[in-house]
Amino acid sequence: MKAGNDTQISEFLLLGLSEEPELQPFLFGLFLSMYLVTVLGNLIIILATISDSHLHTPMYFFLSNLSFVDICFVSTIVPKMLVNIQTHSKVITFAGCITQIGHCLLFAVLDIFMLTVMAYDRYVAICHPLHYTVTINPRLCGLLVLASWILSALNSSLQTLIVLRLSFCTDLEIPHFFCELNQVIHLACSDTFLNDVVMYLAAVLLGGGPLAGILYSYSKIVSSIRAMSSAQGKYKAFSTCASHILIVSLFYGTLLGVYLSSAANGNSHSSAAASVMYTVVTPMLNPFIYSLRNKDIKGALTQFFRGKQ
Repeated sequence: MKAGNDTQISEFLLLGLSEEPELQPFLFGLFLSMYLVTVLGNLIIILATISDSHLHTPMYFFLSNLSFVDICFVSTIVPKMLVNIQTHSKVITFAGCITQIGHCLLFAVLDIFMLTVMAYDRYVAICHPLHYTVTINPRLCGLLVLASWILSALNSSLQTLIVLRLSFCTDLEIPHFFCELNQVIHLACSDTFLNDVVMYLAAVLLGGGPLAGILYSYSKIVSSIRAMSSAQGKYKAFSTCASHILIVSLFYGTLLGVYLSSAANGNSHSSAAASVMYTVVTPMLNPFIYSLRNKDIKGALTQFFRGKQ
């Protein structure tokens, strides 16, 4: 490994969640299991929404996109981690690290946008039910998903490109199980002011902005539900967005928890362990949350598997 002051480096070292040799088989089995469950669970959601014509609605279109993004997100992180554990190696090439940063940013922001679009869909469905089919039409659905991809790709490309301008010194150890942007930036021995400004600005605009939109949507939804006279109507309206509320709470709660705790105590290893929640656990739980609480999904899954027999 070539490393010197202000030189071009060829690789980084991912320290992972633990350096204890006896824990490696357990970590390999745990993350392999979670990865397979995540991919299989989200793939089943996608296949169910495609195969059942009753689920060809905007809500399930956005859900299938969220499932696809979740598969891509975990596939960006977990396979490399498993390979490193299995080969007893901590190495990730410079190109591999930059690629991982770019894809992590792309799919993390896409996750946020998909959750925001789903909140808007529920807002229109509950607050303006008579205008729902006109407002949330197939063209708008396609445009919302396309705009989400474009904005996410632009953010990912920009932040990846400005990482390439940095110079790295002898400290090439990343105290994480993947190339997390903030950790990599702080390894640089050149000026990182521009990177920090862009990173925090993106966090506010692309993280805080959508969160504000989600909170606004649900404030209106709660007001509309409270105004309903029928208890059955209230329950039905709330049940259509309960799964989404739970997923948003999981994703944003763990994401904010990781970075607030990291900023407070500066412990990179505890931050890495907490990052497992939003990078692996939340994408794994999404299909269970939607399938267990949703009669349409359960019905589609039952029909799908019966048709395969």
